[in-house]
Amino acid sequence: MNHLKDKVRSIQASAHKPAILVIGDLMVDHYIWGNATRLSPEAPVPIVNVKNETTTLGGAGNVVQNLVSLGAKVIVAGVIGNDQAAGELIKILTDEGVETDTIIKDNGRPTTVKTRVVVGSHQLVRVDREVTDEVSEPIANELIGKLNGYIDNADMVLLSDYNKGLFSPFLTQGIIKAANAKGKKVIIDPKGLNYEKYKGAFIIKPNRKELSEAAKTEKINSIESLQQAGKVIFEQTGTQYIVVTLSEEGMVILSEQDHKSLPVKATEVFDVTGAGDTVLATMAYFMAGGLSIEDSCELANHAAAIVIRRVGSATTTVDEIIEDILKSAAN
Repeated sequence: MNHLKDKVRSIQASAHKPAILVIGDLMVDHYIWGNATRLSPEAPVPIVNVKNETTTLGGAGNVVQNLVSLGAKVIVAGVIGNDQAAGELIKILTDEGVETDTIIKDNGRPTTVKTRVVVGSHQLVRVDREVTDEVSEPIANELIGKLNGYIDNADMVLLSDYNKGLFSPFLTQGIIKAANAKGKKVIIDPKGLNYEKYKGAFIIKPNRKELSEAAKTEKINSIESLQQAGKVIFEQTGTQYIVVTLSEEGMVILSEQDHKSLPVKATEVFDVTGAGDTVLATMAYFMAGGLSIEDSCELANHAAAIVIRRVGSATTTVDEIIEDILKSAAN
């Protein structure tokens, strides 16, 4: 464990911050907080007396915030609407010190906003404003054109797919081919059933359920069934690695020849919300810093262990990861 701690310290001490280009489905999480003491006379629903409203980044924004918390230099790209929510989203990112020049505003679609009405600790309802149609080829070409210079300066390229229409096969392949032509590794957090569009990626990081559905296999409940599902995706995509997150069971690194299991580091699990985004961000950060995929996934496992001990989508820091490594070594 000490060798891992020393490697992390050297990245932290380096003058070069890992530069990560995040391309993804950007959205706004809007919360309405209130209390409810009576039912409406108009329908059998509670009347919520609003006390507060908050706005945070959602979707690929969770990955961005995890990277910022780790200390990366982050450039974010995507397609949003030309509306009030877009302005809020850009402001939050700018306040975080994130470059947003590669975010395109599309008059033909709204910015995705998920509004949650929360009373006490209970979510009463969620209202989604979104269009999930594929982005048009003109918009896709505009985004690819903007990305070229930024790919040059990135140590790693992340695709955070929330299945909101950004990652059409045309755009996804355009990004991957542009990155590969410049020798940049692409890591993908996938969604949906069409993994062929991810052909040429270096790492694909599904969870167990996503892998099973994409590979059209039976429920994954053993390393053999995991490898069988992985074989289907390797054939479809030619990816070098599949990193499968297993919630409170940790993760497995699959290659075509081998596998490595990394048990979870957490002693307590309160909430796995956003843990996949933390894993993606931490893997990318440390690989961009020069660590191997095995070491980077080991560190991502520690990061996940930290955030699942907290409630809600959370982030962690390099110092907290080092502290968790030392605690694990002591136990």
